Amino acid sequence: MTLPDAVAALPCWRGAPAGERLSGGLSNEIWKVVDEAGPHVVRLGRDYPFHHVDRARELMNARAAHAAGFGPAVEYAAPGCMVTEFIEARTWGAEDLRADPERVARLLADFHQRMAAGISGAAFLFWPFHVIRDYVRTLGGSPHEAAAQPCLALSDEMERAQVPLPIVFGHHDLLPANFLDDGKRLWLIDYEYAGFGTALFDLAGAASNAEMPGDAAEALLAAYFGAKPEPALARAFDAMQVASLLREYLWSYVSDLNLSAPGVDYMAYAGENRARLDATLSAYRSRWGTE
Repeated sequence: MTLPDAVAALPCWRGAPAGERLSGGLSNEIWKVVDEAGPHVVRLGRDYPFHHVDRARELMNARAAHAAGFGPAVEYAAPGCMVTEFIEARTWGAEDLRADPERVARLLADFHQRMAAGISGAAFLFWPFHVIRDYVRTLGGSPHEAAAQPCLALSDEMERAQVPLPIVFGHHDLLPANFLDDGKRLWLIDYEYAGFGTALFDLAGAASNAEMPGDAAEALLAAYFGAKPEPALARAFDAMQVASLLREYLWSYVSDLNLSAPGVDYMAYAGENRARLDATLSAYRSRWGTE
């Protein structure tokens, strides 16, 4: 496969590079490139203000994640481009997260405890309820406004169910495909949304994106907090699962207006997340009722 000129011309290659495009990127163009030094991964992507994505911050996050032992090494970076080492590993699917929630909990607890030490500059706060409100504003006057507006009341309800927790440095994009398993350990990739926030969003994102059943989600929480959570925390977690899917649903609409990644159908992705959102909200209502 012919590399894009922007990739082939990067000054970091040893010898003539060759490569293939990798699937799975919803907003970025990703290539596996092989040169005389071996394989590498190239991510192409500009700043996305509509998604609160800043590439300079992502680069800092990625370097901090490698220094802390969670992510691959950054080998080269330039505006709109980041080259990292290629990890020989299997990309996880939803079934992997569902099968081993305790392992996921241990990884996230370690990540939340250790990442902040490597972060510099002004602190970036990721609060999903602010993101949801901003997405609804962004969608105002668009063809998606009618679908977005009812999300505000639901988001506000889920936000009122939250409980105070320590601020941690989280990943905030725990789709199953962002977990890599090399047979010995787990890696996390893609740090666009990483920042300070609540641990519950990472926990809820891992659970909701993998469609964890109740027993697996309970095992995830118990392993992370060291004990079965009190009802208020359990309710906040379930509400955050709703919020996680609500945010992903609106992300799809905002992306449909602003992005055009090859092979990605943002409206189909919105439909998938709407179905998961409806099922998760139904489970929340069955367990906790309404306010």
